[in-house]
Amino acid sequence: MGRPRQFDEERVIQRACREFWAKGFDGTSTADLCQATGLTRSSLYNTFHSKEHLFRRALSHYVNTMTARQGTVLDASGSSGLERIRSLLTVIVDDETANQESGHGSGCFTVNTITTIASRNPDIARVVEADLHRRLSSLRLAIMDGQLDGSIAADRDPGDLAWYVTSLVYGMRVAAQSGAGRTALEGIASTGIEALTP
Repeated sequence: MGRPRQFDEERVIQRACREFWAKGFDGTSTADLCQATGLTRSSLYNTFHSKEHLFRRALSHYVNTMTARQGTVLDASGSSGLERIRSLLTVIVDDETANQESGHGSGCFTVNTITTIASRNPDIARVVEADLHRRLSSLRLAIMDGQLDGSIAADRDPGDLAWYVTSLVYGMRVAAQSGAGRTALEGIASTGIEALTP
């Protein structure tokens, strides 16, 4: 019978997530993961089997957390569809500004993954793709609500607009990594909102 684990697996995944988020899959070494998690190499691999498996667990943790957060914003009752989209973009501005101020401007873990390892790793690509579908679905529903309440242009396809908002969010994340501050990000968000209105 093996010895029981002496660590919190979820906490290890959270710490690994921060490390992969900051350095990417290729830039994160086993030594980095050991230092970040406090585990020995053998404990790390006995539990997670491979660096790739741990990366998938870390990415899943990130996307589940962020998608749930997006869902909370977009499902808010008492607000128009447009106001819910505006609130989502405000969250992005606040996140990126806070990241810049703390010196942790790592952008979006999902975007970073899409532009690096996802294209060459089908398992990781599936995690990203499933998350994208969940995000698009919640955006589409909020947009349809906005079209019904008159706050969002009704002559446009909700699916197309959901892709537009997703692209806007990704673009804001990349712009922040490129040095765009709060004022610039707020300008991007404002212009994006104007494009949705009737």
